[in-house]
Amino acid sequence: MNDTELLRYSRHILLPEIGIDGQEHIAASHALIVGAGGLGSPAALFLAAAGVGTITLCDADVVDLTNLQRQIAHDTSTIGLLKVESARRRMAAINPGVEVRAVALRIGPDELAELVAGASVVLDCSDNFATRHAINRACVRAQKPLVSGAALRFDGQLAVFDTRRADSPCYHCVFGEGEEIEETRCAVMGVFAPLVGVIGAMQAAEALKLLAPCGEPAVGKLFLYDALGAEWRTVRIRRDPQCAVCSTRS
Repeated sequence: MNDTELLRYSRHILLPEIGIDGQEHIAASHALIVGAGGLGSPAALFLAAAGVGTITLCDADVVDLTNLQRQIAHDTSTIGLLKVESARRRMAAINPGVEVRAVALRIGPDELAELVAGASVVLDCSDNFATRHAINRACVRAQKPLVSGAALRFDGQLAVFDTRRADSPCYHCVFGEGEEIEETRCAVMGVFAPLVGVIGAMQAAEALKLLAPCGEPAVGKLFLYDALGAEWRTVRIRRDPQCAVCSTRS
């Protein structure tokens, strides 16, 4: 770590739980972020600012005027640009020492498996159940920690699934893929702008704790945030021994 890096990351290095060793772990890590929208924007910016050495950002969409109310990686000048390119520019402006890999594709199972296998941590910042379950399956197979977030209207949720741990559930244990769950999106229901910032920033925090490593990751917990009522709830979640995705892992 050179003098410039020591100065840039000095506020992390001052934390005894992180220090120089932890910051070097962060710099040597690779974060995969799926989704460059409301959740992915703050998560990507914080991970870049914190010095995660390589960040792969996946999203096939382009920036739209309606995104700018909450997707803080983008601005008026990038309307019509691919979100991954818009976010890459903002991340590079914050920290040019971070390598950002922009993947402007709707990734299928094969591409997802390859991307997950090369990551140290995966952040699910997507907005639909099909993608969330695909990411979860890839993370279980590759035994990579998954930081999952969701936000709609005034309600947000966060959980960490780390199937390297014998006691950790996976996403499917909690949200079964075959269950009848009504899927709604912010384009129809709306979303409170700061809510995605709160959840996305928490995803970045949990990812950095896993990478440093420091503290206790939020494994086995589902955090529920009601922004309208200013309330947090924590629900304990357990591994399903009959889970179709993770029950056969060693």
